[in-house]
Amino acid sequence: MKEKIVIIGNGISGVTCARYIRKYSDHEILMISSESQYFFSRTALMYVYMGHMKFEHTQPYENWFWEKNRIRLKQALVSAINAQEKTLSLDNGEEVKYSKLVIATGSKPNKFGWPGQDLNGVQGLYSKQDLESLEENTKNGINRAVIVGGGLIGIEMAEMLLSRNFPVTFLVRESAFWGNVLPTEESEMIKRHMKEHHIDLRLNTELKEILSDANGNAKAIVTNKGEEIPCQIVGLTAGVSPNIEFIKNSEIETNRGVLVNEYLETNIPDVYAIGDCAEFKQHPSGDRRPIEQVWYTGKIMGKTLAQTICNSRLQYTPGHWFNSAKFMDIEYQTYGWVFPKPKENEQHFYWEHEAGKKSVRLNYNSKTRTFIGINTFGIRMRHQAFDKWLNEERSVEYVLEHLADANFDPEFFKLHEKEIVDQFNRENGTNLVVKKRNWRNLFTAKA
Repeated sequence: MKEKIVIIGNGISGVTCARYIRKYSDHEILMISSESQYFFSRTALMYVYMGHMKFEHTQPYENWFWEKNRIRLKQALVSAINAQEKTLSLDNGEEVKYSKLVIATGSKPNKFGWPGQDLNGVQGLYSKQDLESLEENTKNGINRAVIVGGGLIGIEMAEMLLSRNFPVTFLVRESAFWGNVLPTEESEMIKRHMKEHHIDLRLNTELKEILSDANGNAKAIVTNKGEEIPCQIVGLTAGVSPNIEFIKNSEIETNRGVLVNEYLETNIPDVYAIGDCAEFKQHPSGDRRPIEQVWYTGKIMGKTLAQTICNSRLQYTPGHWFNSAKFMDIEYQTYGWVFPKPKENEQHFYWEHEAGKKSVRLNYNSKTRTFIGINTFGIRMRHQAFDKWLNEERSVEYVLEHLADANFDPEFFKLHEKEIVDQFNRENGTNLVVKKRNWRNLFTAKA
């Protein structure tokens, strides 16, 4: 039976869901977003500001794609959901009916009640509107920006501002940069890298207040140490939270996010949630966080839910954890689990290049020797390789001997597998030998 599927949000989760619903069915599909008419790559926004591309270059699909695939687009803000009547109220007074509803509204930057947090020049870096605000707020030049919060979004915003030669002060309340994610050595590497780029990094420092000029613009911040730092831009990058305010007066259960089960179903029949705004009551993978705010999990959720909506109910299975990012010139990848400190029965092996811009950290079971995860900085690795080795429960020794198969650096880049393995041998009394690169190993099953 043909149904009307309405998707609120046109990020990677919502768009993937729409594409696969169309692939599997002839249902009517309507996507509603107040942010932009067409889907764009959120991670590419920084490169628009830096002059590497135009905004239209961030759109993976041509504008004709949506009409050709019979996916209707509406640029509007949903103000309320009536789950009993299966209707949505829009900010323009329009009412939209649905057969099944997908909530894919993503995240919004955190605010923690700082005095002055709503002044002009104070903003996050998440949406297209944030990019436009940053352009407007810096078009006449600024003397300094202050960024609050030590995560990936903050480092992106710092790089953007530095590309226009604006001085940046970075406030991190912890004693190490991104210390809740990175082990000490990697955190120190990124701290050195930030200082080499002339970022004024302040650890153990918190924002207390943002001061206003006579026109309602930010003119300075005050830290918890009583220091006043003049600035015209304040970047609030202390994480994000699910964008669900308009849902809280409905019958749909929420906590931090929209509560869902392992099938991405809410407590209301025919209402689902995916992506950054979804919070699992119990994560299907057991020990993972209930809210997953990364690109690849949103994409998997969209594809999974499309099958459920098209009458083939499917449980969400995210596979092995991975993530990637850039700390200015240093690329970062992680596969599997590597925590800042080894857990019980876990052991870390760490190698760092003498230049201090490349490193590899392997995490493995100290008893069974089973490979658990890897962090790499400054060296590109193949996702396919580590996904395969994690599935096959390979040993840390196997991973090290075949590390060349995972290397994805461009031709003529220097390879470091031998020195990595040599260090492991010295520290562990082993005699591992780096195997000659053989990518066919990635396409053969474990014997």
